[in-house]
Order: sequence, then structure tokens, then C-alpha cells
Amino acid sequence: MFVFLGAFLVALALIANFYAADQVKRTPLDTDSVTRLEGKASVFDGKKMVDTPVKASSTTLASSEDSTKDVVVFHNSSCLVKDTGDTPDCVSAADPKNRLIAASTDVFAAHRRTGLAVNNFDGLPADAEEKSGLINKFPFDVEKKTYPFWDSYVGMPIDATFEGVEQLKGLETYKFTYLVEGGDIEIGGAPGEYDTEKTMWIDPVTGAIQDQHQKIVQRMADGQEVIDLDFKFTEETVAANVKSAKESGDRLALIGSTVPLVAGFLGLALLVAGLVLFLLGRRSRTDVRNDGFADTRGDDYDADVFGTDQSSTRRTDLHGS
Repeated sequence: MFVFLGAFLVALALIANFYAADQVKRTPLDTDSVTRLEGKASVFDGKKMVDTPVKASSTTLASSEDSTKDVVVFHNSSCLVKDTGDTPDCVSAADPKNRLIAASTDVFAAHRRTGLAVNNFDGLPADAEEKSGLINKFPFDVEKKTYPFWDSYVGMPIDATFEGVEQLKGLETYKFTYLVEGGDIEIGGAPGEYDTEKTMWIDPVTGAIQDQHQKIVQRMADGQEVIDLDFKFTEETVAANVKSAKESGDRLALIGSTVPLVAGFLGLALLVAGLVLFLLGRRSRTDVRNDGFADTRGDDYDADVFGTDQSSTRRTDLHGS
């Protein structure tokens, strides 16, 4: 029994290590998250630049119906508003207080393990913008290297370079930064220019963005600035992200490390114990045959192995004489 149980645990360890751990490293299809940011901005009101506190929200919802085992389809809506103290996450363009700065919606697909954009996918609408590079997260098992990260303003991936390892509320993160200077964009249908510096703190296990700080400047072709924005994730968003990353990391560690280690160790121990017991039992039976009985028959004695001659199978008990 020990041998069979040990073999089962060893098989479980191998499956957990080489198959199950890889299978769970996929973006969940039940993703439904709201990321909130806060900061300050200077916004052109038609005459001059006006300073205002701002807040932003980004809602990301995975469409399980349109997704597959390897590809996830996301629906995203983003909103940037002036923060007057009572401003909701988003307001309409007809807001009487004129608090809306920018709003957008997007639908995109990404590989569930690598995070890279997927185009020409059946789950995408026909008019979906083609993208490349990473979009809303890094891959699982992030490496300390440069990754292409999609920038929606210039419509192309920008190199996000690894800057170092930093602790964030007790979680080890990888810091990445990308820079755009003088990028060509459109502002209200007219040509414009765009600068940004974006810094992201990434959970190296899941690839999820834990914190983000971004500076954006947009200006018209004549040099007139339209917006100068400096914002980052709220403390509440960072805390929720870190909590989620730690929980996900624990689950992945359980499947990828703890289960294989414990199951493998116990399995091997049971296999060894089972084999030892088997060999000891076999030796014990051999000893009983050799020490407990003696064959008084000659070498030329031919026993009836089918038991038809009962007298020919007689044995003498030496210990009983």
C-alpha cells in the first residue's frame, strides 16, 4: 500500500510542478476591476492654462464569452475629470460644471500568459484598433529586461526599461519606466505633440501593475499647451493591488512549489518505506522456511507437486523432536 500511495504522490508532485503550475498562470476570465488615480493638472480653457486637482478611473472587464483558453478580451473605459470634491468617477460631456477633461472606451485582446496584444481575433469587434506589445499588464514571471508597452496616444509600443527592484507595502516589485518626447498625436482632429514619462511598479510573479506614476504634456502644433498632467494610483488602489498580488502569489507558490515539494518528499519517503517493508517481509518468509523446517529427503527425491501422493510430501519438524 505504501508503494502505491508513494507512487501517487510522486505523480501528483510531477503534475503540479510541470503542468498545473503552468496552467494557472493565466489572466483570469472573471477580471472586473476599477483602478483610480489622483493628481493635478493645468488645462487650457481657451484663453489660459488653469490649475485644477484631477482624478481618473479606468474600468477593465474581461469578456469570458469572447475569450478562449489562451486569449482574453477586455472592455475598458477611462475617464479623467476635474476633482471638485464631489465629482464622481466620470461625468458626461454635458456636465453643467464642465468637469470632464477626457473620456475613452476600448476593446482589445491579449494573451493570457504573456500579456501581449492579439489582433485579428474572433472575439474582437471588426473596428478594433490593432495593437502590439503589452497593454494592461506584464507577463507572468517578469524578467529584468526591456518590454514593449503599448501607448494609446501615439498608437505604438514604447520600450519600458527595467530600473530596479523596490519594496511596495511589503511586496517586492520591479520598476519599469518608458519615455515619449515629441510624439505625434491628434488633438480634436488637429495635429499635436505629446510628451510622457510613465513609471510602473510590477509584481514579478503575476505581472500585474501595482502602482503607476505618469506625467503627460499635450500641445498643439503651434506650441500651445492643452494639458499638463501629473497623476498616480491612489493609496487605496495600491493597497488593493498589493493585497491581491500577495494572495495570487501565495496560491501560485502553493501549486508550483509547496505541493510538488511536500507531495514529492512524502511520495519518495513512502516509496522507500514500502520497498523496505517488502524486502524485510520477503527475507522474513525466507528465514522461516530455512530455519523452521528441514527437508529430510534426498537430492534425488521427486515430490508430487500436485499433491496426489500425500505421503511423499511429509516433512519432519526438528524443533518438535
